[in-house]
Amino acid sequence: MSDALFDQLRAQFQLPEGKIYLDGNSLGALPKTTLPTVADTVEKQWGKDLIASWNTHDWIDLPLAVGNQIGKLIGAADDTVVCCDNLSVNLYKAILAALELNPTRTSICVEKQQFPSDNYIAAGISGLLGNDRCSINALSIEHITPEQLSDAAVVVLSHVDYKTGSLRDMAQITANAHAAGALVVWDLAHSAGVVDIDLTACEVDLAVGCTYKFLNGGPGAPGYLYVDPKHQSASNAIPGWMGHAAMFDFESSYRPAQGIRRFLTGTQSVISLSAVSSGLAVFDAVAVSDIRARSLLLTRQFIDCLDESSVASAIAVITPRSDHERGSQVSVTLEHAFPISQALIDSGVIVDFRAPNIIRFGFSPLYNTQAEAIAAVQVLEDIVREKRYEDPKYNVKSKVT
Repeated sequence: MSDALFDQLRAQFQLPEGKIYLDGNSLGALPKTTLPTVADTVEKQWGKDLIASWNTHDWIDLPLAVGNQIGKLIGAADDTVVCCDNLSVNLYKAILAALELNPTRTSICVEKQQFPSDNYIAAGISGLLGNDRCSINALSIEHITPEQLSDAAVVVLSHVDYKTGSLRDMAQITANAHAAGALVVWDLAHSAGVVDIDLTACEVDLAVGCTYKFLNGGPGAPGYLYVDPKHQSASNAIPGWMGHAAMFDFESSYRPAQGIRRFLTGTQSVISLSAVSSGLAVFDAVAVSDIRARSLLLTRQFIDCLDESSVASAIAVITPRSDHERGSQVSVTLEHAFPISQALIDSGVIVDFRAPNIIRFGFSPLYNTQAEAIAAVQVLEDIVREKRYEDPKYNVKSKVT
C-alpha cells in the first residue's frame, strides 16, 4: 500500500480547500473526470447525436456495463449486476424474487436496527401479500441464528451497520441462513468500495447497494442489484419494457429477458449512469484490498487519537475496535451530539449526525488522509473543551442532518 498511490488517487477528486470531508459514507466527493464525462454525454452525445446515441454510444446497455464495473468491486461475475433505479426499489425486487424462489417459507427476517428504509420495504411487501404469506420477523443481529430462521424465506441484512459501522461476517451468516433453508439479501450501501467483498465466494443469493456513497457516483445516483446466476430465472416484481425479451417489438404481453437484464424496469438515467461510470473508473488504479488496508489505518488512527484526547471520557466510540468487525466509519456518542456536529461542520470538518446522539466520521480511503484524521480529532477536542457548541445557532436543525 503506497502513500504515493493514495496521493495520486486523492488528486483525482475535487475537494474544497480548508475542509476535511469525512462524509463519504453519505455522499462521495466529486471525481474530476465526472465533469467532462457528463459534459460529453450531454453536449456531444445528446446534443449532437440525439436519439441515435442509444445505439452509437450504447446507452441501451449502460445499466449492464456499469453493473459489470460494480461487479469487479464486490466479487460478482459479469452479467450478474445491473445498475438501475435506487436501492429501495431494487430491494423490493430482490425480496419478492426471494419469496418466489422459496415459496414454502412464510416470513421475512430483518434486523431490527438496520437502515429504516430496508425494513419499510419489507413491511410494505408483508402488507401487500398478507401475514399468512409473508410475516415480518425483526431480530437483533446476534439473534439471527439458524434456530430463528425455520420459517424464513429470506433474510435482509446490512453488511455494515449504518449507525455503528459494525461489519458483519457475510460468509458465515450466509452459510447459516442457507443451512436453515433461507435465502439472503445483503445491503452493501456502506461496504461496497471500502471493504473486501466476494459475493461469489460467499454464495450470496441477492444483494443491493447504492452508488452515491463510497462509489462516488453523485447525489441521487442509481442503485444496483446483484442476482446469483442460479436465481436469474426469478420474476421481476416491477416488470417494464426495458426488461422485456424484445423491447422494441412492443408486444402486448410481457416476456422477460434472459439473465440480469430482466430486472430492469423503465428507461434509466443515462446522464447519471455516465457519472457513476466515471466515479467507478477511479478504482481501476487500486486493488480493493489496498483500499481496505488504508481504511483500517485511517479509522484505527482516528480511534487512537480519540482515546488519547483530553475529551476521551466524554466520548463513547460505538464502532467496533477490532479490524475485522469495522467498516470505514467511526461513530461516537456523546452529550450535545447534534450541536457539536454542527460546530464541527462550521469549523470545516464535514461529518453527519444520526439521532439520537451519534456523530459519524466516514473515511473514504481514496481521498482522506492520516493528517485529516488527526486534525479532525483536534477540532473536536477544541469544540468540546471550549463548549463552542453552546452557541444557539448550532441547535438549528435543517431538513438534512
